[in-house]
Amino acid sequence: MRSGVSGTLETERGRPYLFTMNPSPPPLDAFASQLPLGRDPASVRRRLEVLETALERLFTVPVINRPIGLDSIVGLIPVVGDVITAGLGAYMVWEARNLGLSKFQLARMAGNVGVDTALGAIPLVGDLFDFAFRSNSRNLRILKKHLDKHHPETGVIEGRVVGRG
Repeated sequence: MRSGVSGTLETERGRPYLFTMNPSPPPLDAFASQLPLGRDPASVRRRLEVLETALERLFTVPVINRPIGLDSIVGLIPVVGDVITAGLGAYMVWEARNLGLSKFQLARMAGNVGVDTALGAIPLVGDLFDFAFRSNSRNLRILKKHLDKHHPETGVIEGRVVGRG
């Protein structure tokens, strides 16, 4: 049984307007509840995995069965959308810097964000490019490779954390 608040309001013309407020959390709350707030490598890894999922694979387009994320959707807004997605990509690079990735790895990650931002800013063509070029997925792959080598305790195999004991 659903719990919520129901009622009737009058519109400007005096007609009744029925409403129901359902206190269920918005869909993105599921992602927010998974975000650890720590500075340790395992927390950063999980946080960036959730961010990458939200930016690149949040929804699946039914007809073509291709996942898209907020990067493609927000990128449709001229200028502002590209600035927002560039900022989130830069956040991933900043977290990678805090984890001690090499300058070469950071340059690759910054290059991915830069290419995505520069080409994504072109109207229509850039939107198609955002759909195909997943800079955040590429950056997460670079980050995971580093973490698996230097912090193996952050790895997860079949839903279980390994290396802690």
